[in-house]
Amino acid sequence: MRTLDVRREAWAVRGTFVISRGAKRSIEVVVVDITEDGFTGRGECRPYDRYGETPDSVEAQIRSIADKIRSGLGRGELGSRLPPGAARNALDCALWDLEAKRAGRPVWALAGLAEPGPLVTAYTLSLGSPEAMAAAAREACERPLLKLKLGGRDDLQRLQAVRQAAPDARLIVDANEAWTPDELTRLAAPFTQLGVELIEQPLPAGDDEALDGYAGPPLLCADESAHDRASLPGLAGRYGAINVKLDKAGGLTEALALTAAARAAGLKVMVGCMLATSLAMAPAVLLAQAADWVDLDGPLLLADDRAAGLRFDGSRVFPPATALWG
Repeated sequence: MRTLDVRREAWAVRGTFVISRGAKRSIEVVVVDITEDGFTGRGECRPYDRYGETPDSVEAQIRSIADKIRSGLGRGELGSRLPPGAARNALDCALWDLEAKRAGRPVWALAGLAEPGPLVTAYTLSLGSPEAMAAAAREACERPLLKLKLGGRDDLQRLQAVRQAAPDARLIVDANEAWTPDELTRLAAPFTQLGVELIEQPLPAGDDEALDGYAGPPLLCADESAHDRASLPGLAGRYGAINVKLDKAGGLTEALALTAAARAAGLKVMVGCMLATSLAMAPAVLLAQAADWVDLDGPLLLADDRAAGLRFDGSRVFPPATALWG
């Protein structure tokens, strides 16, 4: 007989994390433990209000199928019980972890993946004034890949200030749905000249059709518009890449399938994250091994991380130890 434990945890952010939709000084995650035959699998998710999720709603979703989980519900059946999103992610990742521990084999082997190695992750600079973002960029100028949160009238000035402060860094930017089509048209050329290689979600997800005919550069990456495989038909011809996140896809199982389908459709892939601890990042490190861009810096943006968290060496993130997950 399985047992299921669901709990919520609050984690402080290092300083304040700001994007176009607002600022956060702390986050709340939902953690799931599934125990069977003396082994415990763990999964973490981050409820995200942009997608209509709260810690209450996510916990309620998980508890709504608690009896099924205790009775042996497997990963393959989760998709018919819960929609894509944070609740399904926590359960899916906990079931992967449980399966690996019971089998005595790592998740990457169970999933038919190559043995993982360290990756270079982007490091995110919060939205702020050009001066504030330049100061943050100077502190992070040795990092090889910086991600800028944008979304305001002074975005070109922000980018120029960051580029001056970090002349050798690769740059990607994320507008979090805050631009208009005119702003994208106006900024595309100067952003290209300043070395931006990717723009995430420039327009609101409901306005994707306004991207018809955009030829770039820079390449556009769907984030809020891309969730699971059902999202892909609406992205063709509008984006050149998608940001795959476990909390959007509903777990590692769907994220692996989504990544394969995106590749088959000719899209490049970023593997990203919500602001969360290493337990949430660990499955994504496996997924990100063949990604074009990796954005798994969530633990670096928190004041503290959980015990046995992922190892970071500058911007290099290493695969999870078994004490953490997988």
